[in-house]
Amino acid sequence: MDNYIILTDSSCDLPALLAEELGIHVLPLRVNLEGREFHNYLDERELDHRAFYKALREGGNASTSAVNPEEFMEAMTPFLEAGKDILYVAFASALSSTCQNGAIAAGELEGRYPGRRIRVVDSKCASMGQGLLVYLVALRAKAGATLEELADYTEKTAPRVVHWFTVDDLYFLKRGGRVSAATAAVGTLLNIKPVLHVDDEGRLINMSKARGRKAAIKAIYDKCAQTADHPENQHIFISHGDCPEDAEYLKNLVLDNLHPLDVTVSPIGPVIGAHSGPGTLAVFFLGDVR
Repeated sequence: MDNYIILTDSSCDLPALLAEELGIHVLPLRVNLEGREFHNYLDERELDHRAFYKALREGGNASTSAVNPEEFMEAMTPFLEAGKDILYVAFASALSSTCQNGAIAAGELEGRYPGRRIRVVDSKCASMGQGLLVYLVALRAKAGATLEELADYTEKTAPRVVHWFTVDDLYFLKRGGRVSAATAAVGTLLNIKPVLHVDDEGRLINMSKARGRKAAIKAIYDKCAQTADHPENQHIFISHGDCPEDAEYLKNLVLDNLHPLDVTVSPIGPVIGAHSGPGTLAVFFLGDVR
């Protein structure tokens, strides 16, 4: 294995222990909740996920901030000074300026440390879609890939990471401009739940609708069943916005019918949750195309 480290950001929503076991370094993005700023660490040291979603359900307002170039440079410099190269797998550039800021920092630091290499790859993924990609990258690193081989693998694998998800409360999509106020009002009245997808550029796309929560969960499971590339050979990821029972229901559907190697379930952290809201449920896997 080359002398490098794998870096990502906390929008990956990986379980903290899994990231630690795989040696993945994670930069926290920031969340502002009711005027107080918190760093979104995977281990929840500053903001507990359940407390965050409780605040949202009670009408609290949340916004998020990207990692700025100075923070990237501060985080990357010790590794470079220790003689290590860096592969940074970034939150989708279509959804955040974090990727762009990481690239700015990389350009600056490569000028200061001409013997070192920093590769920045736009995952074009979000939540545990990004987490799944980073997980697969870390496994490839442990198998002995060089930095260049790993960067190439990351770029080729990212377009195959499929995201399907649904939300329970259309207010959060309305606030973010993903649906109109009229659509949100009618959808709420009729108990219509959107079925959403992340496209090839990392943008959120409203694909279809389902009447009721169980139908929406079944719809995202069906998408997984229809498009997963040999699910029996995959590790499938599920993330949820403080709805563990629904996540367990979806997990059992996947396990009982698709028989994957494993299923990992993890909460959606505050960075993604601020925009998707409580009750969001998502499944991530590899397909031939997104």
